[in-house]
Amino acid sequence: MYKISLCMIVKDEEEVLHQCLNSVKDIVDEMIIVDTGSSDKTKEIAKEFTEKVFDFKWIDDFSAARNFAFSQATMDYIFWIDADDILLEEDQEKFKQLKQELTYDVDTVSMLYYIAFDEYDNPTFSYRRNRLVKREKNFKWKGAVHEYLEFGGHVLSSDIAVRHRKKDKQNKTGQSDRNLKIYEKRLEKGEEFTPRDTFYYGNELKDHRQFEKAIQYYHKFLDTDKGWIEDKIRACINLAACYRNLEDTEKEIEALVKSITYDIPRPEASCRMGDLYKERKLYEKAILWYQLAIQVNPEDNQGFRQESYSTWYPYLQLCVCHWYMGDKELAALYNKKAKEYRPNDQTILKNEAFFDQHLKTE
Repeated sequence: MYKISLCMIVKDEEEVLHQCLNSVKDIVDEMIIVDTGSSDKTKEIAKEFTEKVFDFKWIDDFSAARNFAFSQATMDYIFWIDADDILLEEDQEKFKQLKQELTYDVDTVSMLYYIAFDEYDNPTFSYRRNRLVKREKNFKWKGAVHEYLEFGGHVLSSDIAVRHRKKDKQNKTGQSDRNLKIYEKRLEKGEEFTPRDTFYYGNELKDHRQFEKAIQYYHKFLDTDKGWIEDKIRACINLAACYRNLEDTEKEIEALVKSITYDIPRPEASCRMGDLYKERKLYEKAILWYQLAIQVNPEDNQGFRQESYSTWYPYLQLCVCHWYMGDKELAALYNKKAKEYRPNDQTILKNEAFFDQHLKTE
């Protein structure tokens, strides 16, 4: 059985570090904790789990810190997570099983990353990240912000999930401005952004409600025609969101249609198109888009996934559309389908009670 080094970078994580390390301590064989300037009890907590706690001077470069952490590892494979991530018990067991069965021809293992949850603790936003990599391959991190691990070789896709459990410190927009400030410092220095930097800077601008500026950078990214196809699709969907906030419906539609030029329609794009038609009371056209959203297999998508757009949301909208078109039994059926995903949703339960009474009366 191959051994695993955990490599982490941390700063001021006393609030969450113990639960993170406790969730992986029985999986890994070595813990490497790199502190980038904590002023709280982060290092003391880390030392409860490992003697291998290192200091690294923060230089506004996440990749530099992660690469330093990786350089300290000594085991066969390297596993990385952040301090505000955890593995639930079921995923710990899956990881232990993976460790038993792992063969050395595997160069990297991708895992699900759940970063947002509904009120029932069901994941609502997810994507995959390459979490476990063979140390001898010497894979490197790239990018100062929204860094990525440059990898190659044999990739194993697992169903192990890492869960994000802490909200970042936020400013008045409701978003952390840490990454935005790093990007802006780089721009002030005259640095040239890669296409990926351009895309992620656009995301930061959108999240901080700087919609017009975000639009500029999304277009700049798309005009390069470079980068991962999923980032291009996401840029189009985010563009549409920016235009929606600016109440420019024509441009919103253009952005959603552009997303389809890169690949089959993503459920989110389909639902947003459905919403636009439903708002205009063009229910037949809206139905076509909502149906498309539930027909696409989300498992085929390796990019960002918002679970609602391929599960309960299109079914609930189909319920509404069919009701207004006069097909009450079909509306009730779609509400029932939505309930399979959100059995305690008050809107869905009210619909159900209404349909039961209405259909009985008829």
